[in-house]
Amino acid sequence: MNAWAVLLLSALLAACATPPEPLPVGGFLSDAQFAAASEPIRPEAVFAISPAMQRYLDREITDKMRTQGRQQALIDALYSKGELRLEYDSALTRNAAQAFEARSGNCLSLVIMTAAFAKGLGLSVQYQSLYTDETLARSGDIHFVVDHINLSLGRRLSDFVGTARYPEVLTVDFLPPQDTSKQRVRQVAERTVIAMYMNNRAAESLARGRLNDAYWWAREAIVQDPSFTRGYNTLGVVYRRHGNLPEAEHALAYALTREPNNPQILSNLAQLLADQGRGAEAGSLKRRLAQLETEPPFIFFERGQVAMRSGDYAAARDLFAREVARAPYYHEFQYALALAYAKLGDARLARKHLALAMESSTTRGDHDLYAAKLDQIRGLQLQ
Repeated sequence: MNAWAVLLLSALLAACATPPEPLPVGGFLSDAQFAAASEPIRPEAVFAISPAMQRYLDREITDKMRTQGRQQALIDALYSKGELRLEYDSALTRNAAQAFEARSGNCLSLVIMTAAFAKGLGLSVQYQSLYTDETLARSGDIHFVVDHINLSLGRRLSDFVGTARYPEVLTVDFLPPQDTSKQRVRQVAERTVIAMYMNNRAAESLARGRLNDAYWWAREAIVQDPSFTRGYNTLGVVYRRHGNLPEAEHALAYALTREPNNPQILSNLAQLLADQGRGAEAGSLKRRLAQLETEPPFIFFERGQVAMRSGDYAAARDLFAREVARAPYYHEFQYALALAYAKLGDARLARKHLALAMESSTTRGDHDLYAAKLDQIRGLQLQ
């Protein structure tokens, strides 16, 4: 489940111990500066069950509950072969009804849709946010750290009567198993999940240059959960790109009070201060940032691209390999490493890393691109 954290040039997501109490959100809003959103922004629609979902629940799930239990009947109906088979696609964060209609969604979308069905069946739902330092993404000059969320489904009280054959809690995850040694896990409330959804939509709008939409989505994120720090970071980025620098500073400075050692907020605020010609203040934040982040995200990838352009394919290979070592599930790094091996004439390793890029891709478009490239390299042709 991908809850995107928006940045100016780097990414946001960090845990913070004992943050200050959230301020009233009204002081961070500047509605008059933005045109109306291009579509309704309705928090009640996030988990709403559409008529098509209700029909599917009644026809495909209810009959199986007696033999499989409510939890397993739901998961089998949604994700097992021969049934609905929703696909993972990170291109857009959808609400429950949209994910069901499209038969695809990113992790957050699939969590929301599954939770909507589960609540329709009377099951209890608990959400967990998991974070590892290895999950990166980007869109243009906006870099992201991807927050991963899963959910656990509890049984109804009546399901405990007369049977013990079904699990009390079933955890549902939509990404392949990864190394959990670096993961930080915390339970999150449903209002936070809604805020994550709103923040994702803000990030996606921002990446597409739709600043008015980005504002209204980010606004709703902090309205839904005033303690959701990433919402203030996103709002600050929107304000900066819209030219509202005092408002941007207010939002980012507040986010920094909640997460004072977050390198991404530091980076965003330092860049904002530099934009305003406040070099001494920006320099102070950059020095703090350098102490926290000695090897920023994408640094070896960017150096590898420079090496590729200069024709130093061996250096590019080594730099891309360093990125792959710390983020093995990011498809763009695997693809870059495949290209370097191809330029060095090592078709075997080029095929290997291109296949890994295809397997770890998170959109249908990327998957199809890598599949086509893999077909080419199988004929010893990689462009």
